[in-house]
This record gives sequence, C-alpha cells and structure tokens, in this order.
Amino acid sequence: AEGWWSPYGRDIPHMLFSLSKSFTSTAVGLAVTEGYFSVEDPVLAYFPDETPAEVNDFLAAMRVRHLLSMSTGHAEDTFPPMIEHADGHWTQAFFEVPVLHEPGTHFLYNTGATYMLSAIVQKTTGQKLIDYLQPRLFAPLGIENPTWQESPQGINTGGTGLNVKTEDIARFGQLYLQKGLWQGQRILPEAWIAEATAFQVANGDDPASDWAQGYGYQFWRCRHDHYRGDGAFGQYCIVMPAQDAVLAMTSGLPDMQLPLNLVWDKLLPAMRPDALPEDAAAQAALAKKVSSLGMTPVQGQAEVPLAAQVSGRTYTVEANPLGIETITLHFAGSACTVDIHTTSAEETIVCGSGAWQRGQTGLFHESRLVDSQRITTSGAWTAEDTFTMLIRFYETPFYQTVVCQFAGDDLTVEIKVNVGFGNPEPVTLVAHRAG
Repeated sequence: AEGWWSPYGRDIPHMLFSLSKSFTSTAVGLAVTEGYFSVEDPVLAYFPDETPAEVNDFLAAMRVRHLLSMSTGHAEDTFPPMIEHADGHWTQAFFEVPVLHEPGTHFLYNTGATYMLSAIVQKTTGQKLIDYLQPRLFAPLGIENPTWQESPQGINTGGTGLNVKTEDIARFGQLYLQKGLWQGQRILPEAWIAEATAFQVANGDDPASDWAQGYGYQFWRCRHDHYRGDGAFGQYCIVMPAQDAVLAMTSGLPDMQLPLNLVWDKLLPAMRPDALPEDAAAQAALAKKVSSLGMTPVQGQAEVPLAAQVSGRTYTVEANPLGIETITLHFAGSACTVDIHTTSAEETIVCGSGAWQRGQTGLFHESRLVDSQRITTSGAWTAEDTFTMLIRFYETPFYQTVVCQFAGDDLTVEIKVNVGFGNPEPVTLVAHRAG
C-alpha cells in the first residue's frame, strides 16, 4: 500500500535530513568492498593538511568505524561548529572539537562524523559521494535525480542534505531487506549489511525508546529486532526482517517516537506470514481512501468587505529577525497576492483560494544550507479582520501558518512553524501603513 497527502505526492523529492546518513554508510560499504579504505584506518590518515598541531591519544585512536558508529569520543556534536566555522572549512572544524573520551566507548549522535565519512569517500575515490553512488546504488535501484547539499569545500554533507522520493526510500530499504541483492544483482555484500545494521554501540537503556536499542553503522536498532534509518521530523526507512517488510515514511512531526509506536502497536500485530484472502470490497475501500488523501486548504471566506479597503496598501514593518521591510497584500475577488520586500530581496507569494497554489520563496524556511524552497500556498479570511495563509514547503517537513490581522492603519503578522530545531517560537511582525 502507498499514499501521499496532496499537495505532497509520489513524484516529489523530499528532504531526508539524517536519513541521509544511511546512504552515506552504504557508500562507505561499497568503497570498503572495492578496497579504497578500511573501517580500521585512522581518521587522521586522510587529513594530513587538517591535522591539529597537538593530537591527543584519543584523536589518534579514532578509526573510520568510530565515525560510522557515532562513537568518536566527542562530547558534543561537531556539526554546529562546522557550519559556523569562520573559514567554511568543515574538516578543520571537526578536528578543532576536543575528543574527550576513548573512541568506541561513548555514543554521541554526531552529524559531523558522517560528514567526515563523506570526505573520506571523496578523498579516496576521487568522486563526490553522490557521484560515487550514482552507478553503484542510485541507477541500479531506479532512484532518479537525487540531489545532495555540499559544504563550502565542495563535499556532500553526508549526515544530512540528501533529497529523494518516498518510493526511493522504500527501494533502499528493500535492498537491505534482501541483504544486498536487487533484481538478481549483488549491490552490497551481505556481510557488510549484517555488520552495518548490527548492534555496534550501546546508546541507552530505556526499553520503550527506539533511540536506546543500540546503534550500527548509521542505522538505529529498533525494538522487535528491527532496524531503521531516520531523519528529523519524521523521515523513516524501517526494515522489518521477521515480517519481510519495509516501511518508508516522509512527514513533518514533532514527536518521532509516536509513529514508531503506532507501527509496533497497530501495524506489526496485523501483519501475517501468508497472503490474505481476496476481498474486493476491502481493496476498493483502500483504493478510495488512498485516492482521497489530502491536506485541507485554509478554511474561511474567500472575500470580506475589509479586503477592498486594505488591498494594495503597503505596510512598513518594524525591525524583525526576518529582515522584512514592507508587506503589500493585493486582493482581487478570491485571489490574494502578497508582495514582500526584505533587506536583500523582493518576493511575491500567490495564495490559492480553496486550493493550493505552487510557487517558490527564500523566506521563512528552516534549512541553513539552501537559499530557496518550492512552496504551495493557500489562504482565506478566517475572521472579518484576519487573513490566514498556510505556506507548505512541500519538499520538506515544514509549513508556516501566517496570520495577518488588520486594525485601522496597522497590521500584525504572526508566523508559526509546525516543527523546527530548538522548538522555534512564533515570530510576530508589527507593521504600519506607509506614508
């Protein structure tokens, strides 16, 4: 079974966040198999130009397998210092973070470690991660047009930044379920898959948490002896060997344990080893349900008397973290167009009325590694003085709820994000009629 809630869809790529890590692990497995390097190689061996002047015993002892298993010995994730590094030199930033524990003894989720795996693949193969994987993984599995963000050094980010379709995630999981075989072709050695998805390091002792069942090589161990790759806000590739099944999900959720609980509590008990008997009525009901899936546009009135009064007015915005200087809303019947001037750009957003209208914007989105995102937008008057917009960044987990409230010559705009790193607070813009 498969389904997408419109305006999301089958043919739309999705931002994977940390589910990218499992693809990076796969590239490492391929490179190791082809003899480019070993998981026992010292990490410093591949970065002589970035090696610090002083190297402690723990850093010297760090091996490739410690990068894979998130057991580098760091006490903090190295990724934030990387992306904030003044010179944009991510590998140097990695080595500037102190290694305080013996590698292999402490689990710490470390996106920077995965970036270093990407850098090692590129150094040893002479190809960027995405290019190395193209003939070895993406093409054989039928994964078309993947994209991967890069660091300022021109290295794929590894631990995040991959964009593929939901079905591509399922294909990837199916490859692992089939122990490296795809349509009769050996893609990955079975022994590597067993090693990569096995318990490599302890990461907690909570029996109810799927983040405390052990960690492999960029794969999480799960309850019920399953394993998965996952990414922030609900991107999943869950492999269930006992059920001979794979579940791929792309979503935008604040609680990533919740869907896993539903899988274990609802889906798993309903699965059977043999095919169910033919049931035309049930099949028809399922098909009807899947075809009707959709995210509801903003509900409200298409037109109100106030629209004609405020249409075309330009509002000057008080100082704000988004750098927005002026906002102008144009209402023509049920249509709404929003012109936004920032300190560095001009944007126009067209709202669908009772439907979704596609566009593109560089405003509001969460990623710090991209400049613009495709959006789909809906708007309606939710009160006589309030126009509400939903802006869905439909290739990502994010959407924004934008509430515009008019009062005389003043405009207040509240912008709320559904999910975000650090639980971002709503942003409130206060604006006044220009002139």
